[in-house]
Amino acid sequence: MVSFDLMFFAITIPAVLFAGISKAGFGSGAAFASSSILALVLEPGVALGIMLPLLMLMDIFSLRPYWRRWSWLDFKRIAIGALPGVALGAWLYDIADPDLFRLLIGGISLGFVAWVIARARGWVRISTDPAGPVWGGVAGLAAGFTSFVSHAGGPPVAVYLLRQGLEKTAFQATTVITFWAINLMKFIPYSTLGIFTRQTLTADLLLAPFAVIGVFLGVRAHHLVPEKPFFMFTYVALTLTGIKLIWDGLF
Repeated sequence: MVSFDLMFFAITIPAVLFAGISKAGFGSGAAFASSSILALVLEPGVALGIMLPLLMLMDIFSLRPYWRRWSWLDFKRIAIGALPGVALGAWLYDIADPDLFRLLIGGISLGFVAWVIARARGWVRISTDPAGPVWGGVAGLAAGFTSFVSHAGGPPVAVYLLRQGLEKTAFQATTVITFWAINLMKFIPYSTLGIFTRQTLTADLLLAPFAVIGVFLGVRAHHLVPEKPFFMFTYVALTLTGIKLIWDGLF
């Protein structure tokens, strides 16, 4: 049940703006923080159902600035692998309890922060050799699954693309078209599983302008805003929301 009160908009508007800025300006990896934040005040399925149409709207507006600047080969490898990942996520959603999804979203949030810290400390090193088609498929499988259950497919895609040696704009463009495709894959199973409701669609209509504003801010931020402060804020938000979701899922 969605209550369209002041608290709802105080949480959802900043979350949607943040998702748009992240998707359009910083490679989408941090955009799933918005779903984690929404899951603090809504059922996980409701949070996912609200965010997917908004993410798809952001995809439409994000594609144009980066049109045809992506790596077509890398996109195809990831997209092919994402199909079974999305199917696996749909199967799990069909049999799982909402608390399991709180645990998954919280765990993925904390796992993302742990991965970033491990990379920064040098505990995890990404090979500088270009990854082959098998690794592209594995990244797609992981991205499809994590994207389905928490809109959090960014990290596996980022790990794969970082190995490909793409320049900044090609990296961003490939990320944008990749999640445009994965979000399209998710739409039909979301519909058949009852994740979309009249209330989630009403919320999307109310929040759509903020999704578009976030995208335009993100495109500008891509060229003007340093990445470090943006992602530092993201890591703090993901850590706090991840801990809270795991607590709620367990207790």
